[in-house]
Amino acid sequence: MLQQNNGLWPKKILMASPRGFCAGVERAIEVLERVQNSNPQEQIYSYHQIVHNTHVVRKFEESDVRFVDDIIEIPEGGTVVFSAHGVSPEVRRQTEHRKLNWVDATCPLVEKPHREVKKYADQGYTILYIGHAGHDETMGTMGEAPDHMRLIETVEDARKIQVENPEKLALTTQTTLSLDDTAEILAVLKERFPKMIAPRSEDICYATQNRQDAVKEMVNRGARAIVIVGSSNSSNAHRMREVAERALKAAFFAEASNQKIPAYLIDDVKELFGQESLFHSLPAVGLSSAASVSEDKLQEVVTWFRERGSEIVEEVVVADESKIHFAPPQGLRVSAR
Repeated sequence: MLQQNNGLWPKKILMASPRGFCAGVERAIEVLERVQNSNPQEQIYSYHQIVHNTHVVRKFEESDVRFVDDIIEIPEGGTVVFSAHGVSPEVRRQTEHRKLNWVDATCPLVEKPHREVKKYADQGYTILYIGHAGHDETMGTMGEAPDHMRLIETVEDARKIQVENPEKLALTTQTTLSLDDTAEILAVLKERFPKMIAPRSEDICYATQNRQDAVKEMVNRGARAIVIVGSSNSSNAHRMREVAERALKAAFFAEASNQKIPAYLIDDVKELFGQESLFHSLPAVGLSSAASVSEDKLQEVVTWFRERGSEIVEEVVVADESKIHFAPPQGLRVSAR
């Protein structure tokens, strides 16, 4: 231990539960591992990062998986795994054109908005999509019916968007956004377009909602700072940090508008080295990790706090995901030839 707790270091660590890998991420990683193991002599490709986490991607790169952002980078007849975030029909057409062997690791919950988009587009609807431009999932989902879709990123977008026929309007969202993330945008759209078909609450990604709810509950239990472990390209991770910031501000900093809110996103424990002053004199710190982060990366952060004097680790449980599992697709190797 580096030092004993002298009263200046947080005595208690609150640990969010659920946290880390969700079932969709576990499935995608399992699919890619099984494709590797069943084709040990073959170069395996992943279209986009299999999940948005630098450590997971680096581990696969070290075992010779190549991650590409364009199907043209894969030699004809090669083998490619589609990432957990899904792909557009155009990517599938390119895959077939190049006679690639392909395996689909798209999260089943990501497939739901794909199906909704196709259904409503076939019926002549305009589809509004709440999401982030350039995100892999956004590109895949909007690619299902690009002529029918309009992207909404902000409340201002919702206020300004114009559609030809408000009577035939549907809405879907990026799965890494929770009910809280979309609530204000949704309220504006419902007021402007009362006949718009909105997604059902049960269509929201359970993992996204649970992880954000756990962050809020840690603040309710007295966490005065929150550390989220997740990579910078993870929408899920950024939304968790934003939820932490809002919850901390409402609970402890409502009258200190200019004060920096102690909600931090780190890729791994190395980013905490030399940052002890951020946590001095706090009674408790909350820790969680995004849906694409392995548990060992969070435990390294726990160890860092323990080594500096934290004595109590308390789980803050808001849901049980232990029985949720998505089976890998049947026939892991699907040939276009």
